[in-house]
Amino acid sequence: MRRYPSVSVVVPTRNRPELLPAALRAAVAQDYPGPVEVVVVYDQCEPDRTPVEFAGPHRPVRVVTNTRTPGLAGARNSGALAATGELIAFCDDDDEWLPGKLRAQAEALTATGAAFATCGIRVSYDGRTVERVLERDSISLADLLRDRMTELHPSTFLVRASALRDGIGLVDEEIPGGYAEDYDLLLRAARAAPLVNLRTAYVLVRWHRRSYFAKRWDTIATALQWLLERHPEFATQPAGQARVAGQIAFARAACGDSRAALRWARRTIRGNPCEARAYLALAVAGRMVRPDTVLRTLHKRGRGI
Repeated sequence: MRRYPSVSVVVPTRNRPELLPAALRAAVAQDYPGPVEVVVVYDQCEPDRTPVEFAGPHRPVRVVTNTRTPGLAGARNSGALAATGELIAFCDDDDEWLPGKLRAQAEALTATGAAFATCGIRVSYDGRTVERVLERDSISLADLLRDRMTELHPSTFLVRASALRDGIGLVDEEIPGGYAEDYDLLLRAARAAPLVNLRTAYVLVRWHRRSYFAKRWDTIATALQWLLERHPEFATQPAGQARVAGQIAFARAACGDSRAALRWARRTIRGNPCEARAYLALAVAGRMVRPDTVLRTLHKRGRGI
C-alpha cells in the first residue's frame, strides 16, 4: 500500500478576507490520501480565527502570525517553520488550487525522488482566463536563467520540508521589498537539482489591481538589480540576463527615471537586440505609451512584463 507523506499548506494573508475563503476551501477539499494541515499566516494585520471554520476531517486549519520580517517572504517562512508536514506547499490567499493538484505533485516527488515540484496555471484577469502550461517534465537552472517561466507560480510550489529548511534554504527575507522572492527560491532550488514539473494546470491564479506589487516600480527595479547581483550565473545566459535588464529598464521608465531607463535599455539591447522589453521601456520613457496600458494588454494574454 502506497504511503502518502504529510503535507502542510502555507497560506500567507494580509487584509484580504474576501479572497481567502476560496483558497482555504480548495486546499481542504483536495483528494489527497495523506494527512494535510493548512497554516494561515497573518502578515501585518490582526489575526482572525475565521479560517479555522474551514477545517475538515483530517484537515486541521491553524492560524499563526508572521513573527519574522514583515512581508510575503517573512510570512512564508513563519508558516514553513510552524509546519509539521513532510512536504510544504505554498498558496497565496488570492489563488485557488484545482482538483488533483496535491496528489499529482506528491506522487511525482515520490516517483522521481525530486525535492521540488511545480505545475501549470490558469491565469484569471479582467474576466478572462488563459491557461499556461510548460511542456516539459523537468526544469533546470539553465532553463530558469533563460526564462522566469511565469507558469512556475509560488502557488504551484510543493517542496520537501527538509530541503526547504536545511538544503535549499528558506525564502530570502533580504530581497528589497520582498519582490521576486519566489524566483530567487526557484533558482536556488534548481542549483541543487532539477525541479519536477507537471504538464497540467492545477492552480487558478488571479491577477488584479490589489496585487501588493502593483505600480511599486522602484521596489521592483531595485529587487531585480539585487537578483542579478545575487545570481552571477545569469552571465552564462546572455538572453536571460538581458530579459531581467529589460524588466529593470521598464520599471525605471514606469517610475519616471528616464535616464536610468535608457541606461538599462542600452544594456538590454547589447545583451539581446531582440529583447522586446527594451523597446517597451523606451516607449514608456518617451511617453509614447503608459506603463499601465502595456501591463493590461499583457495580463489579458496571461503574461507579465
